[in-house]
Amino acid sequence: MGDLRAEAMNRPGVGVAYKAARIRFELGATVRARREELGLTQAELAKVAGLKQPAIARFEAGGTMPIIPMLERLAEALHLRLNVQFERLCEAG
Repeated sequence: MGDLRAEAMNRPGVGVAYKAARIRFELGATVRARREELGLTQAELAKVAGLKQPAIARFEAGGTMPIIPMLERLAEALHLRLNVQFERLCEAG
C-alpha cells in the first residue's frame, strides 16, 4: 500500500492536491473543536459568523478551501485571532 501511495504522490499535481486537502481538513477540524469547546451548534456559529449552516458543515468536513475573509469571520465568531504567515521551505541538502 505504501508503494502505491508513493507512486501516486510522484504524479504531477498530486502532491499539491494532497497538501491542499490536508490543510482543508486541519482547518475544519480546528474550527469544529473550537465550536464544540464553546458549546455552539453549526447553526449558531453560522449565525454569529454571518454564514449559513451548510457552509459551516462543508468547512468542518474539509470540503472547501476558505478565503481569508471567511477565516476572519470564523475567527472572530470563535473568539480567536487569525494568524496567516509565510514560512521558508526547508532547503534540501
